[in-house]
Amino acid sequence: MAEKTISKYLTNLEQLFSRSSPILHKTSDAFHELDQLEYDLGLIDRQGTTAIKNSWWPTVSLVGGFSTAKLEFVNRYLDANTHASNHKFTVHQYTPQSTPATLPGTALDVDHRLPFYQVSQKIEQLISGEGSRVNAYLELKTVNSDTLKGKLFINTPVLSASSDNTVQLALTQHVLQLSDVVLVFTDLFDAEPTLTEDIVNNIIDQQDTNKFIYVIDHSEITVDAKKADEIIATWQRKLAEIGIHTGQFVVLSDESQVAASLAFAEIDQRLENIEHDRSYRVLDSLEKSIRNINDIYIPEVEKALSKWKDRSNISSLVLVGVVVLLLVFAEISTGIVIDSLFDPIIGPSFIVVMALILVPLHILISKVHAKYIIAQLQERQKELNINENLSGFFEKSLTFWRIILPIKDPVGKNKKTRSRINRLIEQTKNIVQALNDQFSHNQLGGGYNSAIDDISNPFDN
Repeated sequence: MAEKTISKYLTNLEQLFSRSSPILHKTSDAFHELDQLEYDLGLIDRQGTTAIKNSWWPTVSLVGGFSTAKLEFVNRYLDANTHASNHKFTVHQYTPQSTPATLPGTALDVDHRLPFYQVSQKIEQLISGEGSRVNAYLELKTVNSDTLKGKLFINTPVLSASSDNTVQLALTQHVLQLSDVVLVFTDLFDAEPTLTEDIVNNIIDQQDTNKFIYVIDHSEITVDAKKADEIIATWQRKLAEIGIHTGQFVVLSDESQVAASLAFAEIDQRLENIEHDRSYRVLDSLEKSIRNINDIYIPEVEKALSKWKDRSNISSLVLVGVVVLLLVFAEISTGIVIDSLFDPIIGPSFIVVMALILVPLHILISKVHAKYIIAQLQERQKELNINENLSGFFEKSLTFWRIILPIKDPVGKNKKTRSRINRLIEQTKNIVQALNDQFSHNQLGGGYNSAIDDISNPFDN
C-alpha cells in the first residue's frame, strides 16, 4: 500500500485548529485516514483530499427572490453599504481595513481556506469551457463589520429566466449544503416556480438539518409582536403546503421599530452558536463520506465492472465462435482438422498458439470496452454530483488477472476495507462524543474566533 501525501489543504487545517480547536484538529486527522483509503481505491489522487467538500469556515448563506430584501438586510445587519451583483454568488468576509474591496471569483477558487475552493473544476464538469469563467459566477467582497468576524456571508444570485441556470443551480445546491445557517427570504416562494423549483426542493430535502431561518420582510411597515405572530402563522401554513414543516421564522419591520431589533436579536442568537454548528456539520460530512464508500462508490463501480466483464466476455466468445466456424469449414473442406487436433504434437501446439493469440485479443477487447465504461462512469459521477473519481476506482480494478479471471468485485471490496471503514466511523463517533462532552462540561473556550481572525483571514495585511 503506497503512502499518500498529506494534502496542503489538510496541512493548513491542522495548523489552524491545533491552536483553536483540538476537536477539529482530530477531525483533520480522520480526514487524512479517509484520504488514504480513497487513494488506495483510486478515488482521489496523491494530492487530493475529501476535506475540500466542506467549508471549514462558519458560513451563513442568503437565498431569496427578485426583491431587494436580501441586499437591504445585509446592509442593515452588517451596518455596511455593499452592492451585490444579481447574477453572482457574493461572499462577504471581514477585513480590518476601512476601505472595502471587491475581488474576482478566482480569489475564491484558488484559496483553500474559502468555501469555493477549486469550484472551477466542478463548473467545468458541468459545462465544458465554463470552468475558466469562474469570475462570471463568483465574487468576494471584504467588509469592515465586526458582525462578520469569524464567519462568512454568501449572498446567492437570483436565477434568470433568459439564460441557462445549470451552473447557478449547482452552485446554489453546493452553498446550501456547506452552510451552517441559511436565511431564506420568503420572496423566494413568490418567484416563478419554474426558476425556484430546484432550490425549493433542496430546502425541503435539507429541512431537518435545522439550518433554515425564514425571513419575512415587512421593513416598509410597523409590525408589533402580535401582528408578527399572525404573519408567521400564515407563512407556516403556506410553506407546509409545499412540504416545508420545520424552520425558524422572523419578521423584519421598519428598522426604527423594536420588532426589527427583536428579529435581529433572534438571528444573532443563532449565529452565536454557528461555530458549533460548523463543527457538527464537518463531522456529519466526514461520516457521510466514509459511508459513501460502501453505499455509493463500491456499488457503482461493481455495476460498471459487471457490465464491462459481460461485454468483454461476449465479444471474446464471438471471436472464439468465429475461430470454431473457420475450423468447421476447414474440416469440411479438407477433412484433416479433427485428426490434427488429436495429434499428440500438433494438438497441444495448436492450443498453445490459440491461447497466445486469443488471450492478448481478449485483453485488447477488454480495454476497448473499458474506455466506453469509463466515459459512462464520468457521466455518472456528474449525475451523482460527487468529487470522487469513479473511473479511477474502476481502472484500479483492471489488473491482468481480473481481466482474465471471472472476477467482478472491485479492488477493495474485502474484509480489510470494511474493517478500515468501520474503524473510521467509530473514530468519527468518538470525536462527536468528545464535542458533546465540551457542552456538558461547559469547557468551550473562546479561541475559535481569534484563531480564525489571526490565521485564516487573508485580507488582514
